[in-house]
Amino acid sequence: MNEQKRNEIISRWRAGASIRQIARSLGMARNTVSGVLAQIQARRAGDPDDSPSLRRPSRLDPYQPVILELLTRYPDLTAVRLLEELRQRGFTGCYSLVRRRLSELRPRSERSPVVRFETGPGAQAQMDYAVYDIEFTTEGRRRVNLFSYILGYSRRHYLRFVEAQDMTTTLREHVRAFEHLGGVAATCLYDNMKVVVSGYEDDVPIYNPRFLAFATHYGFRPVACRVRRPQTKGKVERPFFYVETSMFNGRTFSSLEQLNQTTAWWLAHVADIRELRAFGKTPVQLHQEELAHLIPLPAQAYDVAPVIYRTVSVEGLVTYCQNGYSVPWRYIGNVLPVRVTERHLIVYSPQLEEITQHALLPSTAQGQRSVHKEHRRGEDAHQRHAQLQARYAELGESGQRFLEGLLRTQRYGKDQAARVLALLATYARSDLIAALERAVRYGAYSHAAVERILSAQARPKSILETLAAEEYRQIPPWLGEDLISPRPTSGYQYLCESEPHDHDTPDTTEGASGADQAAPQDAPEADRIEPEGP
Repeated sequence: MNEQKRNEIISRWRAGASIRQIARSLGMARNTVSGVLAQIQARRAGDPDDSPSLRRPSRLDPYQPVILELLTRYPDLTAVRLLEELRQRGFTGCYSLVRRRLSELRPRSERSPVVRFETGPGAQAQMDYAVYDIEFTTEGRRRVNLFSYILGYSRRHYLRFVEAQDMTTTLREHVRAFEHLGGVAATCLYDNMKVVVSGYEDDVPIYNPRFLAFATHYGFRPVACRVRRPQTKGKVERPFFYVETSMFNGRTFSSLEQLNQTTAWWLAHVADIRELRAFGKTPVQLHQEELAHLIPLPAQAYDVAPVIYRTVSVEGLVTYCQNGYSVPWRYIGNVLPVRVTERHLIVYSPQLEEITQHALLPSTAQGQRSVHKEHRRGEDAHQRHAQLQARYAELGESGQRFLEGLLRTQRYGKDQAARVLALLATYARSDLIAALERAVRYGAYSHAAVERILSAQARPKSILETLAAEEYRQIPPWLGEDLISPRPTSGYQYLCESEPHDHDTPDTTEGASGADQAAPQDAPEADRIEPEGP
C-alpha cells in the first residue's frame, strides 16, 4: 500500500467516516483499514512498527532469521525462490504469506506497465546471449555465456551456458534448441551479432552467408532488430532477469557442466511448468498448441563442425588452439583437412579419408599434446624407407635423386629426410622443389644445405598467403578444376566505340576467341559514336 492511500484513509477517519464507510468507498477490506489506522496511531504514540501488539503471530516468525540472512546474501531474492528454500526447512505456509513478508522487509517501487507485442503460434522466436562472471567452487571464477532461444507464443525456453559466442557454438546451440522444442519458428529475431549480421548497407542488414545457409537448411528467416533497441525482442531479454532471480539466487555451482545440469533441471521443473498470468497456462501447455505450427525438423541435422587445414610439423603433430594432435609420421609436411566437433578432432588425408581421431583437449589447456602410440615412427627400416620414397616421388625426379643422395651420404638420412619434408610448412612447394634441384646439382645432400638454399633464394609464406591457400583448399575439387578464365575486356571494346551493324556482328564460328570476335579498333569515323553535346 502506498502513502497516498494511507493518507486518504487517515483523512476520512479524521472527517468522521467509519471504518466500514472508508473500506467501501476505497474498495478495501475492513481489516486493512483497521490495520492502517492502528499502525498510524502506534507510530504517533512512539511504538515501533514491528511491535508484537500490532501484528498477529505468523508461521513465518520462526523463519525470520533465515529470511533476513538470505536477503542479506541475495538482495534480489524473489518470493518464489524464498518459498522453495523455506519448504526445505519445514515451512508449510502459502506463497501469499511469504510474498507479504518479503514486501514488508524489502518494499519495491511500482513499475509502469509494458505493452507486449504478441505473435501467433509458430510465427516467431527470439534468440540472444547474456554474459555472466560466475565463481565456480572447483573451476574458480570464469566468464560464461548464456545462450537463450524462446518461442514467442508459448514462451517455452531453451537455455545453455557456453564458453564462446562464435559461429560454431551459435549454430550448434540452435540445433539443440530446435531438437529440444520439436521444431523451428518461421522467423527469429536477433540483435546485430557478427555471426548473424556482417554489416549494414544503407540501413539494410547484410546477413552472414554461412548463417543464411544454416537458416535455409531449417527453413526459417532471420530478422535483425534495430540497433540499440533491446525492447524489440523483450520476450528473450526479460527472461534473463527471471534466470538471475530464480535459478541463480541461493545456489552455488562447482563447474560449467554442473551449471548446465542444474539449468536443464530448472527448465523442466520450474520454468516450463510455471503458470503465465497473462494466459492462465504453463509454457508446456501452450507449447502443445504451438507444436503443430512449427516447421518440422529435417531428417539430417546441419553439420556445424568447422573444417580447417593444418600443416603436419616435423614432430608429426597438427596444432589446434595451441595444442598438438598426432598423425602418422609419413604425413610430415603435408597440409591436411581437420574437422573439429564439440568433443573430437578428426584428421583426414589429402584423399579425404579419415586418418585419426582425438578427444578434444579442454579449451583452457595450452601446450599439451595428444599422441597415439601407433603414430610414432616405426622401427621397420624397410617400411620407413618405402614411405619416404613415396613422399619424395611426389616432388619429382629431383626429389628422388636428393633422397638417394641423402640416404647414401648421411648417417641419419631418414631423420633429415623427414625434416626436409617439414619445410613445406614454411615454404611453397615449388620453392622446395627448386631448392632440391640446386642441392642435387651441387651434391649438397643435407637438411642444412636445403635450408640455406631456401633462405637465400625463397621467401617464407606469409600469414595472409597461408590463409588464402587454406581458403582455396576449402573449395570442392570439382569447383577448383578447369575454371573458366574471364574474357579480356578488349572483346567488349566494340560496344563502346561503334554502332552495331550486320557486318560488325562478331564471328561465332567454333574456336574463335573473344579478342577475334571483337570489332577492329580502327573502325570508320562514321561508325563511331560521337558524344552528345552539353
